[in-house]
Amino acid sequence: MHEFCIQVINPNTSAAMTQTIADAARAVAAPGTAILASCPTQGVESIEGHFDEAIAAVGVLEQIKQGKAQGAQGHVIACFGDPGLLAARELASGPVVGIAEAAMHVATLVATRFSIVTTLPRTVIIARHLLQQYGFEHHCAALHAIDLPVLALEDGTGFAQGKVRDRCNRAMREDGCGAIVLGCGGMANLAQELTRELGIPVIDGVTAAVKMVESLLGLGLGTSKRGDLAYPNKKPLTGCFAMLS
Repeated sequence: MHEFCIQVINPNTSAAMTQTIADAARAVAAPGTAILASCPTQGVESIEGHFDEAIAAVGVLEQIKQGKAQGAQGHVIACFGDPGLLAARELASGPVVGIAEAAMHVATLVATRFSIVTTLPRTVIIARHLLQQYGFEHHCAALHAIDLPVLALEDGTGFAQGKVRDRCNRAMREDGCGAIVLGCGGMANLAQELTRELGIPVIDGVTAAVKMVESLLGLGLGTSKRGDLAYPNKKPLTGCFAMLS
């Protein structure tokens, strides 16, 4: 019998990336924690912009509803854009944590300055918006892109992983940062190895978010249902959105 069940949602439709994320989550989950990994069956295969995030957010909400029905007590949104985070918190009673939010929080606990390494240059801009939104802008030394699409992390060549490693090395040398945040759920399996290689904390948001949700559940804390995160007002939903009713 598991003490906790945490749903880890990959908001894109890539089965390979969902597996990468699930493996990372299970590697750090406590013995009494079950990980329920899922991804939408419809949507986008990678999330690399505002348009993709808008589509993915609907899939996240569908997954939240399904996860609750399967007994999930808390949820992780495993995309560095944290798509649909606040809407998901409206639907959920348990805690919902996005991986960008989690990684940034954790980075400030182990270093005064951190850098972010992400995929495409356009996602650097999105990450900068999140830094402002979450209040971590002054903690971030720099943002870097490996200039490869998200799915390059799953092509089996290791080329993208090498680019991540090189960029992290450069960030450590040039930015004056004490920690590095990996800005994509598909990088989840690199953090421990890079931490050993570089000698500074390299933080993956998937694992950070899992441990945060575990902590919140252990404290008996869920999402506040007072104010703007109260359950959505009941109203008819039509077409493809009816499944969220």
